[in-house]
Amino acid sequence: MNRISQLPDELLLKILSILPTKDVVATMLLSKRWQFLWTLVPRLVYDDSYQNPEYGRFSRFVDRSLFMNEAPVIETLRFKLGQICGSGDIQVWIRAAHKCCVRELIIEIVTYPSSRSPVTLPKSLYTCCRMLVTLKLSNAVLVDDVASSVSFPSFPGDEFVNRLLSSCPVLEDLVVNRSTGDNVAVFNIIVPSLKSLVLHGPWIFEAEAHGFVIDAPSLELLDVLDTTNAFFVIRSNMPKIVEANVVISCDHPEQIMGSITSVKRLCLCVKDAYPAGSIFCCLLSLKICTCETEWLNLLMHVLRDSPKLRTLKFEKCRGPENVEPRQSWIEPSAVPECLSSSLETVEWVKYKGTEEEKEVVAFILRNGSCLKTGTINPLQSTSHREKFEMIKELAFFAQAFAYFPACV
Repeated sequence: MNRISQLPDELLLKILSILPTKDVVATMLLSKRWQFLWTLVPRLVYDDSYQNPEYGRFSRFVDRSLFMNEAPVIETLRFKLGQICGSGDIQVWIRAAHKCCVRELIIEIVTYPSSRSPVTLPKSLYTCCRMLVTLKLSNAVLVDDVASSVSFPSFPGDEFVNRLLSSCPVLEDLVVNRSTGDNVAVFNIIVPSLKSLVLHGPWIFEAEAHGFVIDAPSLELLDVLDTTNAFFVIRSNMPKIVEANVVISCDHPEQIMGSITSVKRLCLCVKDAYPAGSIFCCLLSLKICTCETEWLNLLMHVLRDSPKLRTLKFEKCRGPENVEPRQSWIEPSAVPECLSSSLETVEWVKYKGTEEEKEVVAFILRNGSCLKTGTINPLQSTSHREKFEMIKELAFFAQAFAYFPACV
């Protein structure tokens, strides 16, 4: 302990920032050297998710430790709370967060099947934390009262979301994990400053017409996962987009596809609704899902329009086996430019050895003049006999096109 006490305050504070706040405060009993050091810790974590019956004791501990904290800036203030916690306590803590210049505020309400009602966050959340950079909310309800100015961001309704996001003029990162009962049918995201957008929908959505309207011309990262047939309206192209992960089941994904043509890394699991005239002139890495019945059409469209593609990966990424009839392989009359000039790496995850898969592998090996590495990973359930047959077939392909130095 003496050796640790000799470390400089800056290093000790970094060590203390890793610990739960209740353990940090306990260090004041170690010696005079530690008596007030805990009051300068810039990261506070309060956990009452176990719904301790002595909630009053927990509440008083939070009040006192927040009041005594003298750190110039609190980098992270995190609350993990059970249903016993009330909005009155949270209101007091949010005001304390404002005085402590909190940069990141995390409020997570742990719900249980027997929960009586959701915890409502106070109106002061909109106006108190003017130094806030990051806000993370989970299982909490916001009051629909943003008539006055808002300093930053389950939602009460569509219009509330519009007003909330419009009050965030410098918002750069937005993560939305939707739930079945979030009461927002159309999620409008009109944020010119936005650089990163993550939209993950529920497995089931109650409203018949629901979806997203996106206007984010500065976007660099897009991650969309929605299997509820939501609609997507894209109001502006995304010329700065670098990476996109698009896993959706809507009937018209061409709106998204046509707006991300500047992307460099792309993951696709969509129906074959390809926008005419799209050219992925910057695309270097493509991961394409094989679960949709028309994935072959989509593959050939993207290969044709991606002249600089270097890495290609196949993987079935979601859902049970599709019962609809699968496509038959029809070899294209023209070889995509990327196969003969840039494609270097091919990987197939969960390879089953179906006729369509074998035809695609043979086509790529036959025309991939620049290929350096090929990796085939069969399904885990594949028997040793089936794997042996796959190896013989793949070895035959590799020998037939001897210029391909693949590792299969």
